[in-house]
Amino acid sequence: MAQAALGAAGLHFDELNKLRVLEPEVAQQTAQLREECRAFLDKIVEFQKIVGSLIELVDQLAKAAESEKMKAIGARNLLKSIAKQREAQEQQLQALIAEKKVQLERYRIEYETLCKIEADQNEFIDQFIFQK
Repeated sequence: MAQAALGAAGLHFDELNKLRVLEPEVAQQTAQLREECRAFLDKIVEFQKIVGSLIELVDQLAKAAESEKMKAIGARNLLKSIAKQREAQEQQLQALIAEKKVQLERYRIEYETLCKIEADQNEFIDQFIFQK
């Protein structure tokens, strides 16, 4: 009867016979909910750590990929530069070859002219010797 009167007033006894404001069933559910909340909170904290480490890893991979990308762009630019240098060098060599061909032709003509002059001079010498 005392418990009924206290229950009507909103007071209850727990399993240790301590006076409580909540019903023992509600207090047990509250305690159980508190434990579930703590477990959930622990899982959330663990999830945040995992996500944080995943984000760190993805950032590192992104930095590494960006670094490799920059290296590849640099290598490609270097190859283009080398190709342009070779093209310019080839043009210079072609110009030099053309210049040497012109010089060779000039020397050939000069040689032919000198051979002709030599033949004329030899003929003149032969005629001079026969006249004496």
